[in-house]
Amino acid sequence: MLRRVIVCVTVMLWAVAASAHHGFGSFEVNKTISFPNAKLTRIELVNPHSWLYFEWTDASGKLQKYRCEMRSSHVLRRSGWTKDLFPANSKANITASPDRDDPNSCYLQTIEFENGTRMDRYGQYVKAPDGKVKEVVGAIKAGDTKRPARRPTGEPNLAGDWAPEQVVMADPRGTGGGLIPLSQVEKARQAGQTGNNAARGAGAGRGRGTGPRLYGGTELTERGQQEADKFTQQDNPRFRCETTSIVFDWAFDGPVNRITQNKDTIVLQYGQLGFTRTIHMNVASHPANIKGTRAGHSIGRWEKDVLIVDTVGFAPGVLSPPIMNSDKLHVVERFSLDPDKVLLTRSYSAEDPVYFKGQFAGSDVIGVADLPYKPDPCSEKGFLDYSKETKK
Repeated sequence: MLRRVIVCVTVMLWAVAASAHHGFGSFEVNKTISFPNAKLTRIELVNPHSWLYFEWTDASGKLQKYRCEMRSSHVLRRSGWTKDLFPANSKANITASPDRDDPNSCYLQTIEFENGTRMDRYGQYVKAPDGKVKEVVGAIKAGDTKRPARRPTGEPNLAGDWAPEQVVMADPRGTGGGLIPLSQVEKARQAGQTGNNAARGAGAGRGRGTGPRLYGGTELTERGQQEADKFTQQDNPRFRCETTSIVFDWAFDGPVNRITQNKDTIVLQYGQLGFTRTIHMNVASHPANIKGTRAGHSIGRWEKDVLIVDTVGFAPGVLSPPIMNSDKLHVVERFSLDPDKVLLTRSYSAEDPVYFKGQFAGSDVIGVADLPYKPDPCSEKGFLDYSKETKK
């Protein structure tokens, strides 16, 4: 029951996060355009969004060049999307949503290949013996879950590759419906929750009452609210291929993370942009003078079977878009392992008197990863006007 509550809260927060941080940009997802018999030219599997490039001859006989935005590289990799499925010069029927600002860019909904394979934006696939792909409805099978529950020295064994359960839109084309975990996809489809009803369900609990708006359970300071109100997608570090924060990047957008336990340190490698932080064990206090970074300085200790991590020494930046942080940010995390289900829960609380009044708090759950940790390249091209590029 507890896990269900945590997952539910996480999904609701993810839905809010996706709206604020992912967004649809200038894509008109309520519209659909078709490109029959398009010729694929290349695919770029990169973060924070991948891109499919193709050529298409319009009704007037003019050859046009287009690109369609796809999901992030690490998420596509976890979903069975590989580069070899998109060979250059192959033909496909593409349906997409148009970009209101860039006539040569689009938001991929569905692609149908000459061999009959169909892939939806949020579909999960495995390769079939006939060379096509087969859709997998539901959670992807995790890796080895038979790891030892404890290390030889007695503490819980957190080492290994971890990933949150993927959260996808109820409509596999990505044009409507709420965000749901993969394990709930089949149930949502059977219930017909691929439209506005699912969207309303995922957005529940956002707190649209008459009181002040809360972020992570806290009200922002006057300065914090002012900066949040003027925050735009261009201000998001994610869209500059930069780390956001130790809080935000751990579970957002389905990364595969790695934990390495050593005698005196625990190293966390984030799947987002290959960001790495070190937790110093057996250290009583933080150094007197710390040069601020996005990772900060972390010291950890075990309280029974819970790893408590205290981090200070941050550089000013973005805690969780649109919330900023100052160099006074202080974060406390608690990592606890369920050895039976092999699930790792992290709860966190952050304080920063410059930007919020109370504690910004939350939690997330990750399990054994379905693929190994692998930092993917990042190249943000979402702000590029491709219609101008095609005229060069």
